Amino acid sequence: MSKDKDIVKIFDTTLRDGEQSPGASMNTKEKIEIAKHLQKLGVDIIEAGFAAASDGDFDAIKQITRVVDKSIVCSLARAIDNDIKKAGEALVEAKYKRIHTFIATSPIHMQYKLKMTPDEVIKRAVESVSYAKTFVDDVEFSCEDAGRSEMPFLKEIIDAVINAGAKTINIPDTVGYRLPMEMGEIIKELNEFIDNRATISVHCHNDLGLASANSLFSVLNGARQIECTINGLGERAGNASLEEVVMTMKIRKDIFKNMDTNINTKEIYPASRLIATVTGIEPQPNKAIVGKNAFAHESGIHQDGVLKHKETYEIMRAEDIGLSKNSIVLGKLSGRHAFKDRAEKLGFDLSDEELKSAFERFKKLADRKREIADADIRMIITDETTTIKDFYKLVNLQLADCQDGLATAAATIEFEDNKLTDAAVGDGTIDSVFKVIDRISGYNGVLKDYRVEAVTEGRDALAKVIVKVNFDKETFIGHGLNIDTMIASAKAYIGALNSYLSMKKVK
Repeated sequence: MSKDKDIVKIFDTTLRDGEQSPGASMNTKEKIEIAKHLQKLGVDIIEAGFAAASDGDFDAIKQITRVVDKSIVCSLARAIDNDIKKAGEALVEAKYKRIHTFIATSPIHMQYKLKMTPDEVIKRAVESVSYAKTFVDDVEFSCEDAGRSEMPFLKEIIDAVINAGAKTINIPDTVGYRLPMEMGEIIKELNEFIDNRATISVHCHNDLGLASANSLFSVLNGARQIECTINGLGERAGNASLEEVVMTMKIRKDIFKNMDTNINTKEIYPASRLIATVTGIEPQPNKAIVGKNAFAHESGIHQDGVLKHKETYEIMRAEDIGLSKNSIVLGKLSGRHAFKDRAEKLGFDLSDEELKSAFERFKKLADRKREIADADIRMIITDETTTIKDFYKLVNLQLADCQDGLATAAATIEFEDNKLTDAAVGDGTIDSVFKVIDRISGYNGVLKDYRVEAVTEGRDALAKVIVKVNFDKETFIGHGLNIDTMIASAKAYIGALNSYLSMKKVK
């Protein structure tokens, strides 16, 4: 990156705030793979989780610090000693580390949630930053609900935490209330007050659909860090979308002048697909930048224009965000080298073991499907690299329909080198499949969501099944991939069970 560039840091919170999207929980191995890809994407700071939230979060952050050596790894912590201590302990092995502590600063939050006076809030904030500095040199402080806070109090608490050692001050629009010009005015006034004593960050929520616009207006007025997520994931309506803020700054150089980010934009689409696959939450088709219609043209006038000159209706190239235009078709005669080359072009950096396993799955699919699309390969590799330990593994599944809507499923499942076989009757085929897995494993799950998607088009398309299952009142996501939808469903349900057992083992 050129030295004369004014760099806006990208703080990705997909693994923390993004995971708070309803139904978007991830297991530790999935988080590790996402963190590795975020580093490859060029994210400056990866908020890996909330260490004090659970043993699983603590373990995930700790493991992420072992594989991320270029990006800063960050843990969120409330302005509470135990939270900060947990964050510090989780980050101990990180090459670059940050603790991100916060407390609410708006009158409504201080009065009704914290039940603290403004002076008490400032005292707690200063103590928390000072304590965090005993674990890390890089401390970020957030004024929760800053968008509805009073400017004189914001200045007072910001001044106090900077003096205590905070290097980054985050101004969140926590409830997505502010308009772009309002965020711009807030940041401009705070930027003049802080005067290079700390970096100003913004964390905008999308309740009114303005998160990306609010973040960009903040940058134009002095913010030099944007907190965002892949695909705009996050609580309620989500967060500012990484792909939107980054590509806007890239395309509109006339407005953002010498500003730039460290993001490798060609990794945006692969990152988007990885997040969608892991969480089971697909971006809306017309989602800016990464939606499946973002580079599609149905109107005859648009098609004619694009064919004559792309810039008539496209302000960026699909290749700029990592959409492949490779014309080589892979099939059952393709070798390992061609498969590895395609995997690399799709943004994957596979170990020898991962390559071997993914290639074996590719060859099995190629025996049943004439041509393998990039979407198939991306799905195979993502499924292979994010699958956690197989406590239970499907060996065989047989189905039979009965009368009056009943169905029977017989399954053989491997557990600790033993093959267990049983059968069950259910209200329909899917119910019978899940019931036989419950019988064999001894764990009774409660199905909360079930979705089937075709990875590509055609009768021989891979079926991707996503299930959300409750075990012990916690929801776990499972993914299954197979040409046979019922086998994919069984694998997805077992995947959710394995995620539950993996988290249970951590605890």
